[in-house]
Amino acid sequence: MYDQGIRFSTRLFTAFCLDIADPGRATGPRIGFTVPRAVGKSVQRNRIRRRMREAWRAEVCAVAPQWDVVLNPRRTVLDAPFDDLRNEVRKLVSKCKLS
Repeated sequence: MYDQGIRFSTRLFTAFCLDIADPGRATGPRIGFTVPRAVGKSVQRNRIRRRMREAWRAEVCAVAPQWDVVLNPRRTVLDAPFDDLRNEVRKLVSKCKLS
């Protein structure tokens, strides 16, 4: 996935997007979150995942069903205002031409 797809970097996260053209695939886009241990302890990593998941949930309806997306957040997600995080996810959706 990492070699064949589109890479998108922001100050809050890096996203890897891959278009899967499989007619037998279940409906809807798939999303994954990879939060490395270097970001912090499990409490911080889980908080980052929750924030990223909520920001993604608001934009998932604009994403075409054939996409797989992996988000790799940076430590700055912990302190960033939630509106900034949502704006970055919106940019991801438009930049990767997900809709």
